[in-house]
Amino acid sequence: MDIKGKIIQKLDPQGGVSKAGNQWKKQEYVLETLDSYPRKVKFDFFGDRADQYPLEVGDVITLSYDIESREFNGRWYTDIRGFKAVKEDPNAVAAAPAPYAPAGEPAPAPAPGTEGMPAPPPGADTFDQAGAGDDLPF
Repeated sequence: MDIKGKIIQKLDPQGGVSKAGNQWKKQEYVLETLDSYPRKVKFDFFGDRADQYPLEVGDVITLSYDIESREFNGRWYTDIRGFKAVKEDPNAVAAAPAPYAPAGEPAPAPAPGTEGMPAPPPGADTFDQAGAGDDLPF
């Protein structure tokens, strides 16, 4: 799964030695999504990936992740474990993509009440908007 957002916090790195005697490390971050209603997501990179993807506060990334849950003493704990981070250009995020328009033609104005909705792909069947109100019971 993928999620896109901005790193808003970098937590202290953690590490140690497992019961089997293996070294381990983990780096946790907090990402804020770029949606209309932003959400905060805490995730981590474990093992070698902690060094492979060094992120800083302010980086805009697309994170590929897995969700893991485990039981300990009758309680369940869930981790969001990142396995890949691709840094984005922060200036490109601010600009919203333009509606689809074939080359050389201006984009049509959206129909009233459809602002912010994606345009249908070229060749998609659309209904006749002029007669659409005739079939409604109200």
